[in-house]
Amino acid sequence: MPTPVNPPIPVKKILVVGGGTAGWMTAAYLAKWLESVDIQVALVESDQIGTIGVGEATVPGIHQFIRDLAISESEFIHATNATFKLGIAFEHWAGTDKHFFHPFAGYGVAIEDRSFHKTWWAARQQGYGQGLDQFCLCTQLARAGKFAQPSFDPDSRLAWYNYAYHFDASLFAKFLRNYAEVRGVTRIEGKINHVQLDSARGSIQSLTLESGQVLDGDLFVDCTGIPALLIGKTLGVGYEDWSHWLPCDSAQAVQTQSLREPDPFTRSSARSSGWQWHIPLQHRVGNGYVYSSQFISHDEARTELLGNLAGEPLTDPRLIRFTTGMRKDFWFKNCVAIGLSSGFLEPLESTSISLIQTGIAKMTSFLVNFEIDEKQVAEANRLNRLEYERIRDFIILHYKLNGRSGAFWQQVRAMDIPTSLEQKIALFKRTGDISMLEQESFKEESWLSMYYGFGVDPAGITPSDDSQRAQLILDKMRSAIQKGVALAPSHAGFIQTLSA
Repeated sequence: MPTPVNPPIPVKKILVVGGGTAGWMTAAYLAKWLESVDIQVALVESDQIGTIGVGEATVPGIHQFIRDLAISESEFIHATNATFKLGIAFEHWAGTDKHFFHPFAGYGVAIEDRSFHKTWWAARQQGYGQGLDQFCLCTQLARAGKFAQPSFDPDSRLAWYNYAYHFDASLFAKFLRNYAEVRGVTRIEGKINHVQLDSARGSIQSLTLESGQVLDGDLFVDCTGIPALLIGKTLGVGYEDWSHWLPCDSAQAVQTQSLREPDPFTRSSARSSGWQWHIPLQHRVGNGYVYSSQFISHDEARTELLGNLAGEPLTDPRLIRFTTGMRKDFWFKNCVAIGLSSGFLEPLESTSISLIQTGIAKMTSFLVNFEIDEKQVAEANRLNRLEYERIRDFIILHYKLNGRSGAFWQQVRAMDIPTSLEQKIALFKRTGDISMLEQESFKEESWLSMYYGFGVDPAGITPSDDSQRAQLILDKMRSAIQKGVALAPSHAGFIQTLSA
């Protein structure tokens, strides 16, 4: 007998539970998306409950969120003290004093229908001396401390690149709160005392605050962070632990003074038992150490972090504990988990805010006809799982390919990895091809930057028919990129033009 399918549930009232970045991104997006629809949106949060609030770096998908809300870039930059991000500089990951860059861009352009990276690798085998990173304008701008808006002119494909932002997460939430409230979202102050379930359906019926106020709704969005008050503690949706692949379980975050103009990139520096982030904003720098407490104590990690800061600390280091993994379902009955309540993947590739954004997108895309339909919920959960797994694999790749010494780094290099990732690495080593699966967040050029940065060379690259001609074309591309870098303004100078 087939499992009976319950009829769809109409949604007339949405209650977002929890504020911070996840809550106010959700509320702001819903306010815009529902502006011509008679559906109420309210957000309940308590000033007594803090937020993680250290997610200051993003990936290029943030542009779509800002466009969807019809927010001007200059307004956003000004309101959040934002800077631009062209990618991530990885320091000491491939070995002591070995650095490489993960750009938000590709490398070169195809030569005679052959992918650029295979042409370059073939030329390298024949003695060509220029590194792959010389053929990425995005990388070269970042290293020169410059920034300019990319050109997507089909005749200037070398200038095709993307960018993201660094911003103050607390200012971003404040900015979105104002945006949402102006558009009709009601903010309710209070702590939740009780969650009432519908006895027939097992879904959430209402919330009772400590004040005694009862809040009902048709769809509840859990933005309560790691505690996952609704999806986890109330509805009992389990958590899938990935710490056997990603053993870092702690972070210490601290803000410091800026000593110089902000770099247009995030910096990730390998440390004894994890890695340290450096995120430059207009007014300060965000720093943190992500590490495994199996290999270093919290006090030792704090000391290591403070010993590797460039500026004077503005705050005391703040300890954050976590377990990497994901909620087995991010949407269950009439509850959707957005943000850390749906899972935690360490911020190595700045995906936390991106996963908030894509979680919101799945919720709204599969809320067909503004109804909760079991078949739509199942598909949303399927895609969410794939997205998490693809990002998980990309992050594991950094650890698996590391070239460092030390107990932590030796363990993660020797560990077994998911079959999906094992097959990807094997394919690239054999043929130079990069496998792209469903729901990939990171495209071919991102995987390529990792393979190149960690010194993984493919074996099956055949030489070019005319290697001399290919190398001449490569030199012309490199020269064009150098000219582009020379013409670009400094990163700080570009930001000043936005506030002029």
